[in-house]
Amino acid sequence: MSGQNLLREIELCRKKMITLASSVPLTDTKVVKTSVRLDKLLNEYSTLKQENNR
Repeated sequence: MSGQNLLREIELCRKKMITLASSVPLTDTKVVKTSVRLDKLLNEYSTLKQENNR
């Protein structure tokens, strides 16, 4: 996935998590799963940026 696509996915996932977290408890499975997905996307983006800086 390209950097731009990752950034779009990160932003969508972040917005989804904020929306979910404002309507259900932070420990709700949906919030946790979305948070884990966001973490993975952020890690993927970080790895991509590090590889491009070599």
